[in-house]
Order: sequence, then structure tokens, then C-alpha cells
Amino acid sequence: MKFTDSDQQELRQLLLQCTEKDARALKKLYQRTSSHLYAVVLRILKNESHAEDCLQQVFIKIWNNAGQYNADIARPMTWLSTIARNQSLDWLRRYKNDQLNDGDEVLTEMSDTRQDTDSIAQQWQASGEVHRCLATLNKDQRQCIELAYFDGYSHQELSDRLMEPLGTVKTWIRRGLERLKSCMNQSI
Repeated sequence: MKFTDSDQQELRQLLLQCTEKDARALKKLYQRTSSHLYAVVLRILKNESHAEDCLQQVFIKIWNNAGQYNADIARPMTWLSTIARNQSLDWLRRYKNDQLNDGDEVLTEMSDTRQDTDSIAQQWQASGEVHRCLATLNKDQRQCIELAYFDGYSHQELSDRLMEPLGTVKTWIRRGLERLKSCMNQSI
């Protein structure tokens, strides 16, 4: 689903209302974005049950961190998708590391959604630099990197979606990441 500028503006407003702990705003935000965010999570976890549970954690994180959203750094859907992607990767790491342990331990560990405010601020500063550097990439490199890292597409899924050879997609990603690294190193 493509989010228009007016959709993005509505999402900004809903996030602002969530900072004021407006439950109706969270409900509306969920209604507007959950299908897209679920697709991001499912693409990474590849398990519907885990994806549903993880999506709950995504919205808890959104609720608790809505005040950290900065419209100057990222569009609302990018910010939300990044949270979904990161939460999915965290879930995947925990699941892989703890799959031999009792499931209750994993759920208890995942229910802790508190984060250090300084850490979040540093992540957003770095995120702003990443988005600035992403803008320097050519269209193909940027699209592949955004779909792979923000939406969780595999290289093969990108190849299928873009109707380009797998090697071409991998080259675009590798060269794009090299340019990102160079740009980020100049920022430091």
C-alpha cells in the first residue's frame, strides 16, 4: 500500500495524539497501518502466529515511544516500518537463541519495552544521517536498500518484485551499502 502525503500527514497527527496517550488515536493508527506493518513483520518472521504476537509488541513500542518521532528525520510510515522491522529482528534473534528454553521466558523478556531515552535519541540522530545518505543513492540502489532493510524483503523477493536478475539486485544493494558507508563515515 502506498501512503500519500495526506496519509502521512494524518499519521503524523495520530502519532502526536499518541504522545498525549490518546487511545482513540492509537486505535486509528492501528487501523490505518496494521496491515502494512503486519506484512513487514510476516515477511521477516515467516510465521503468522509469531507475526501477530510481534505486531502487538510493535504497537506497544509505538505507544511508548511516539514522542520520539521526529518529522524532520523520517516520514511516519518509514518510522513505523523501522520499528516493525527492528522488533521483528529482535523477536527472531530471541526466538532462535531461546527456542530450547521455556516459552514463558521469551514472552517475559519481550514484554519489557522500556528503552533508554539517550539511546533512542542517538538512534534517531543516526537515523537522520542514514536517511540523508540514502537520498544520495541512485533510484535502484535506494529502492532495493529500503525494501530490504525497512520492509524486510529478501534478495530473491526483490529480484522477483523488480523483475531484475538476482545478481543485479545484489550488486545494487552492495554498491548502495558501500556508498552509504562512505557517506556515513564523512558525517562522523
